[in-house]
Amino acid sequence: MELRKLVGHRTLLQCAASVIVENDKGQVLLGRRSDNGRWDYAGGSIELDERVEDCADRELYEEMGLHAEALELFMISSGPETHYIYPNGDEVSNVEIVYICREWSGEPSARDGEMTDLRWFNISELPEDISEPVMPVINEYVEMRKKRAE
Repeated sequence: MELRKLVGHRTLLQCAASVIVENDKGQVLLGRRSDNGRWDYAGGSIELDERVEDCADRELYEEMGLHAEALELFMISSGPETHYIYPNGDEVSNVEIVYICREWSGEPSARDGEMTDLRWFNISELPEDISEPVMPVINEYVEMRKKRAE
């Protein structure tokens, strides 16, 4: 927030850690974002000197009320397709480190106001209105799940 006061809405490089949560039925937990009304997985900016895995767990807890018991590195997403302008006008170029979490504790609950609703989705029935900057990750995830099912 302090940096935004200095640079305004100019594009910033944003390093983020994110978590795709699966339950034992193979469903994916998504939350509806309060800022753009679209579905998303948990994730957010890595703080100074914060370990990436700690950020992933913190964001998962803040946004979905869960703690990661185990994280599996899935992919790193970057490039022009991850460029995003938030509804408030802030512009970012994302470098996102994405984990899959199949072992977690807690009860799913929207905690910090960033998500208004949480739901489990079957991989074949993901909503169409997924937040734009995470679509490359979701597409890779769906492909990975298809290959795993074969």
